[in-house]
Amino acid sequence: MANKHPSLDIVESYGTELSGKKIVLCISGSVAAYKALELARLLMRHGADVICVASDAVTKLIQPDYFKWATGNEVITKLTGDLEHIKLADYRQSDIIVVYPATANTLGKLANGIDDTPVSTVLTVGFGAKIPILMALAMHEAMYENSAVLRNIGFLKDKIGFISPQMIEGKAKVAEPEDVLEYVLKKFGHSPILDGKKILITAGPTIEYIDPVRVITNQSTGKTGVLLASQLVSAGAKVTLVYGPGREEPPKGAKIIPVKTVNEMFGAVKKEMKKKYDIVILSAAASDYTTLKARSKIKSTNKNLVIKLHRAPKIIDHVKKMQPDVFLVGFKAETDISKKSLIESARKKLRESDADMIIANDIGYKYQKDPQYNEILIVDSSGKVTSSGRKNKVEISKFIRKQIENRI
Repeated sequence: MANKHPSLDIVESYGTELSGKKIVLCISGSVAAYKALELARLLMRHGADVICVASDAVTKLIQPDYFKWATGNEVITKLTGDLEHIKLADYRQSDIIVVYPATANTLGKLANGIDDTPVSTVLTVGFGAKIPILMALAMHEAMYENSAVLRNIGFLKDKIGFISPQMIEGKAKVAEPEDVLEYVLKKFGHSPILDGKKILITAGPTIEYIDPVRVITNQSTGKTGVLLASQLVSAGAKVTLVYGPGREEPPKGAKIIPVKTVNEMFGAVKKEMKKKYDIVILSAAASDYTTLKARSKIKSTNKNLVIKLHRAPKIIDHVKKMQPDVFLVGFKAETDISKKSLIESARKKLRESDADMIIANDIGYKYQKDPQYNEILIVDSSGKVTSSGRKNKVEISKFIRKQIENRI
């Protein structure tokens, strides 16, 4: 196993909003290129993996090793048979390409499809692959007001993002690294409302042992909870995910507490809530019943087998007793009932648990037919009911996050 580059020690030191994001940082030949080092470090401190592409003009100002020192990654200064431009900028290869600083030359090449340098070739591929591109322009004021430059900006303005330069001393000086960071964070869903909030979320199914090998469980994949946790991480929240044995990969940037049974999940929640949380979201499909686990594997020769089930604790009913001021979000699933009955069921759960919001959905025939899509109803403590409409689970997770933001 390769040793971790020492520069990676700073990753996530400021936040986890960009965890799992791959950012290509293209540096073109401006004297402001030295600021790209600071930008790279800022992006890393928020969790990003940053790969630098430097123009030939930049290497005459700053040695490539500085960018390698800053990011822990090899710096692209020329294109070889390894097809660096394809690896970095082809479809879904990166999350965003940032050009900082961006010169009139680099702008013109992108606008006119010219790719004769590593930077311009990466941009041409990324532009075609529809990877988001952000340009932070820097040049002399007269260049910025040149009609050809303005034409190029006009052509690209609805196709890529721009950060306007600062007009100082007759120069269109590049925006500060903090301004670029703010743009990137917003791009990936940063929220001033949720920023820094401590959020505890449960997700996935639980299993209950019949014997050391056999279990009873449910069909939850954990996808909605994991997607919601990822949304909250991107928002800037400090997320702890208590995760049952789901099939979805938990998000980078969240603290993961793996559990199996409902009692393990309940125990993890109780332990975590000895700390102060702002929001608790119980999206897990936790078992309603537990079993008495047999000491050894039950023989398969038995003609009949009786399994006794015992009522499991309802985690949601205990949360407000532990932290009365926490914003509590619960989930309520029913099958094949009317919308009116679903709302009534959600309101009953809201009263019983003293929750602030219940997310209700019907997981009956219509859902089972196409489980990637669903409609949720949000019932809150003010009596308001909000429908998401039929959406896929990514859109559902964004909708839930927005509704939480609106109510806290």
